[in-house]
Amino acid sequence: MSSEQPHLVSLVLQSKKALQHGEQLCSRANSLSNASAQCAVDILALDAKVRWISDAVLDQLKLAASVAKSIEQKRAQLHKQVQQWDDIRTQRSDALDTILESLGTQVVPPDFHEASSDSSLFGSQHSDEELEPEVHDIRASPQFQHSPTLTVRGGLSLQREKEAKDRKKWKTLRDFVDERAIEDALDTIENDRNVLDDMLAATDSYPENLTNTISTIQRSLPTTTALPSINDILESQAKVSTHMANHLESLASHYDQMAGALRESEAGEVFSEEDLQDMNRDTNELPSIMAELEESIFSIESSHEQLLAGKNEIQQQLGTHPSTLDDLDELGEIMTEMLRRQETVELDAQEHINVLHRHLLPLEDLHHRYVSYQTSFNKLLIEIARRRQYREAADKIVHSMMATLQSMSEDERRIRDEFNTEHGAHLPADICLCIENPPTTWEIAPWHGEALEVLPDIDYDLLVEVSPSLLI
Repeated sequence: MSSEQPHLVSLVLQSKKALQHGEQLCSRANSLSNASAQCAVDILALDAKVRWISDAVLDQLKLAASVAKSIEQKRAQLHKQVQQWDDIRTQRSDALDTILESLGTQVVPPDFHEASSDSSLFGSQHSDEELEPEVHDIRASPQFQHSPTLTVRGGLSLQREKEAKDRKKWKTLRDFVDERAIEDALDTIENDRNVLDDMLAATDSYPENLTNTISTIQRSLPTTTALPSINDILESQAKVSTHMANHLESLASHYDQMAGALRESEAGEVFSEEDLQDMNRDTNELPSIMAELEESIFSIESSHEQLLAGKNEIQQQLGTHPSTLDDLDELGEIMTEMLRRQETVELDAQEHINVLHRHLLPLEDLHHRYVSYQTSFNKLLIEIARRRQYREAADKIVHSMMATLQSMSEDERRIRDEFNTEHGAHLPADICLCIENPPTTWEIAPWHGEALEVLPDIDYDLLVEVSPSLLI
C-alpha cells in the first residue's frame, strides 16, 4: 500500500498538470477562435470599403478617360478642318505656280515693251534700276502696226528669223508679274498658318497628359489580392477546437479517475497489478494528447496569424486611398481647366480657320487673273497677226490700184500732150488755163498725195451740141 501510494500520487499529479495545461490550451484556442471570427468580420468590412472606394475611383477615372477621348476627338476634328484647308491651299498654290511657270516659258517680243513707258497692269518683280519700260496699251503705241513677228499660222518668216534677237534674252510674261506682292501674300498666309499651329499646340498634350495621369492613379489603386479563405479557416478552427475539447474531456475524465483511485487507495483499497498497469498506460498517453493539443493550438494560431496578415494588408491598401482621392480631386480640377481651355482654343481656332479660308481667295483670284492675262496675251498675238494680215491685204490692193492709176496717168499725159500739140496753138491763151496742166500724180498712199485736179464745170447740153455721139 505504501509503495503504491507515491506512484498514484505521481500519476494524479501528471494527470492534473496535463488537465491544467489542456485547459490553458483550450482557453487559448477559444480566445483565438473568437479573435479570428472578429478578424474575419473586420476583413470583410475593410475589403468591402476598399472595393467600394476603388470602384468609385475607377468610375471617376472612366469619366476622365471619356473627357480625354472627347478632347482628342475635338482636336481631331480641328486637325481635319486644318488638313482640308491645307489641301485647298496646296491645290491653289500649285495652280498658281503652274500658271506662273507657264508665263515664265512664254516670251514677249521686244517690240511689245521696249518703247513703252507705262507700268504693267500686274506690276513688276524688278527694281526701278533694273526695270525696263513695261507694256502699255498696244493700240496707243506708234509701233502698233509693226510690232508682232508672228502670223496667224504661226512661225517666223525667214527674213525676220534672221533678224530676230536671241530669244533667251527676251522678256517673258512672268517678267510683268508682281512676284513680290505674291510672295508677301504667301508669307502672310504661312504666318497665319503658323499662328494656328501655335493655337492648337496649346492643348496638344492634353489627351496624353490626362491618359498618363489616369494610368498613374489607376496604378496607385490597390491590386486585387486573394483574401484568406475565411470560411475554410473558421471551419478548420472549429474542427480543431472540437477535437481539443474532446481531448480536454479525456484529460478531465482521466484526472477524475486517477483522483478517485488515489482517494480509494487512501481509504485502504488495494489495486491489482493489472489496474496499476492500466493506470500507467493511460497516464503514458498524456504526452501524445498534449502534443496533439499543442499541434492544434499551433494550427489555430497559424490560421489566426493568416487572418491578421490579411487584415493588415487590407488596412495598408485602405491607407493609400486618401492620397489617391486627393489625386483624383486634383485631376478633376485639371480636367475642368483643360475643358475650358480646349473650348477657348476651339473658338479661336475656328475663327482663325475662317480667316485662312478668306486668305485663299486672293490666290484663286490671282490664278484666274494670270490665266486671263495669258489668254488675253495669246489673243493679242492673234489679233495683231490678224491686223497685220489686214494691212498686208490692204497694201496689196493699194499697190494694185496705184499700178493701174500710174498706167492711166501715163496714158492721160500722152493724150493731153497730143491734144495740146494738135489744138493748143489754135486756142487763146486766156481760155481754160488748166488745159496746160499735167495729170494728177499718185503716190503709194493716196491719202498723202496731191488733191485731185480741179476742172471747169460743163453743162451736159453743151457737150451734146458739139458731140451728138455723147447721147449714146
